[in-house]
Amino acid sequence: MTIRMRWNIEESEHAPLRRHDGFWQNLLGGEGLTAHFQPIYAATSHAIFGYEALARFTGEAIFANMDSLFNQALEDGTSAALDLHCREKALRQAGIHGLPAQEAFLFLNICPETMTDPAYESGHTNRLADQYGIPRERIVLEITEKAMVRCYDTFSRAVQHYRDQGYRIAIDDFGAGYGGLKMLSIIEPDFIKIDRHFVRDIDKAIIKYNLVDAITTACHRIGIQVIAEGVEDAHDLRICYDLGIQLLQGYFIARPAPELVPLDEIRLPQMRPRKSQTPSWDDETRIVQNIAETVEPLRHDDQVLTALNRFKDEPGLFCLPVIEDRRIRGLVNRHRFMEQHMVGTYGYGFSLNYYRTIPNVMEEQILQVEENLTIEELAEKLHLRSAETVYDDICVTRNGFYLGMVSVKSLLEAVTRNNLLLARGANPLTGLPGNEYIQREISRLITKSAHFDICYVDIDHFKPFNDHYGFERGDKVIRDLGALLSEVLASQDCDDICFVGHIGGDDFILVTRPRTSLPCCEEVVRRFTERLPEFHDAQDVLRGSYQGIHRNGDMQDIPLLSLSIGIVSTEVFRIASYAEASSRASEVKHLAKARPGSAIVRDRRLHDEHSAPSYLPN
Repeated sequence: MTIRMRWNIEESEHAPLRRHDGFWQNLLGGEGLTAHFQPIYAATSHAIFGYEALARFTGEAIFANMDSLFNQALEDGTSAALDLHCREKALRQAGIHGLPAQEAFLFLNICPETMTDPAYESGHTNRLADQYGIPRERIVLEITEKAMVRCYDTFSRAVQHYRDQGYRIAIDDFGAGYGGLKMLSIIEPDFIKIDRHFVRDIDKAIIKYNLVDAITTACHRIGIQVIAEGVEDAHDLRICYDLGIQLLQGYFIARPAPELVPLDEIRLPQMRPRKSQTPSWDDETRIVQNIAETVEPLRHDDQVLTALNRFKDEPGLFCLPVIEDRRIRGLVNRHRFMEQHMVGTYGYGFSLNYYRTIPNVMEEQILQVEENLTIEELAEKLHLRSAETVYDDICVTRNGFYLGMVSVKSLLEAVTRNNLLLARGANPLTGLPGNEYIQREISRLITKSAHFDICYVDIDHFKPFNDHYGFERGDKVIRDLGALLSEVLASQDCDDICFVGHIGGDDFILVTRPRTSLPCCEEVVRRFTERLPEFHDAQDVLRGSYQGIHRNGDMQDIPLLSLSIGIVSTEVFRIASYAEASSRASEVKHLAKARPGSAIVRDRRLHDEHSAPSYLPN
């Protein structure tokens, strides 16, 4: 939670009064302030998602709290200077404590006054991030919603400036201030942090529960990640998690500390599974949870004889997990246990290990994954195993606590089943999902009321190209474009909506989040244009065209290949069916094809069918 009061982004004719100059010079010129860090916990992966940097006094507190300090700075016109001072402290301390070596984000509170202060030196944050080795894409700038914005145009431009530099944006204290849904819609943040007022005692106030539920649902549909602030007890934690909030912050998880709190210091109770984790595709197994089997584990203090009896009584049991405080500590493999510890090198294994406990015989090198990991991601992890352990069962956890086991046989069956389903509708030339699969994916997203863009990609002048250069080269263009679309989409940060399909012929479809659709399409056009010399003969590339037979049968100059892309967004239209989505995307694609060369047309007509869509430059 940030500590700003209201602010006004408007250019003033008069500079603010500056009082207590001596106090501010001493504070900002010395070591009176430092940074503490509070972790933001990712519940599904049981990992530290990020740390929020919070300003703290190094010695005796001069003000009752940090709110009072920033309020005084606001009155004295020193907010920007104080903000930059705290930002530098936070980045420096984060660098010293090893944040660059982690995958965690750093959340920094930012004063809106700093954005518009004429004295602010542009690029200051960039230089600090570079100096302390923290990538800009791992920095999240928190802008408080406890602020009254009078000039949203200036505010939006200031936020976009930071986003263009690679930073991510969060709205802090959401629901507690002035901006509300207007601020959300204008800056389209990457994260919102629900104010602690709504999270505290959420189990006792039905209105808080319903408001948090509505906010979370709306944000997830438009691709904004939600963080619950002020999680103070197990009840708050469980309810926020059940509402679909994956990112949690509060004293119950960890208090702010001068160093980065490690994951092993966070102790949380086991949480119930969320209904939304159930896969929505009828015949497809998508996540590990769906193939995990319950296997009664061994306790860390069990006798070796307990494991022997379990294997004797259950012939089909291949591996036994070992847990302590509900966390997995190791694994006992049937065959290696029998050979090494029951028989042993000289046949005395049973006698030597009879009175020992499980830690003496268990193996600590295990593959442990969270239940929401996809089947494909788990299959990839098998390559990291040694030859000896490649067939060991996989341990599955829920929020870091033991849940069950997955056998390699079950995993291979799930992968095979998924591949058969995909192959059944895949295009034979590109291997991409075909019409049946595309329809199922888009219908699934519509059912979820998710916000997504459909990008209809078509190759211009493909038929005369195919007739002139031959089918072999035409097939190469199709295959290369399919691979290019997949590569570009994989390089984008598009969360859980990331799909490429091959409708047929030279028509493709790309589905992604609204904020990534245009960058994806622009990158596709750029890379496709760069590869034109691979598709056309050298003299044709130099000339910019070739002699070929047009659709009307006449011989004429045919332009080089180009792409026409039509983008339809569910942010603009409330699309009710796959047929409607396909029709709108095809309509916008035809508008793009009416323009010479590569063109991207994004339909932003809202619900006015008579207004024109937006044309993007070639």
